[in-house]
Amino acid sequence: MQAQELLQRLKSKNPPIVLDVRSGFEYQSGHITGAIHAQNWKIALKLAALPVDKGAELVITCEHGPRAQMAQGLLSMYGYKNTTLLEGHMSGWRRAGMKTEK
Repeated sequence: MQAQELLQRLKSKNPPIVLDVRSGFEYQSGHITGAIHAQNWKIALKLAALPVDKGAELVITCEHGPRAQMAQGLLSMYGYKNTTLLEGHMSGWRRAGMKTEK
């Protein structure tokens, strides 16, 4: 999903859930408003605060892509069926001038 599309969708009545799988330091330095912080190790150990509805739309992001791809694979193994990656990830989000919160 492209950054501009995600921004518009986040303003809608039925926004997707954004999962940020970066480190705690990265997440605290600035994340998409409302994003759930769910590092891969927490997803792997089923300790992350994930939605109960495995059909919920999830947009996964990390800084450059590899961790988000890993998270998408883990979530698929756990039965989540509606996952997508943020195109350009967080580095692209910031390059596009999109706001973050701390």
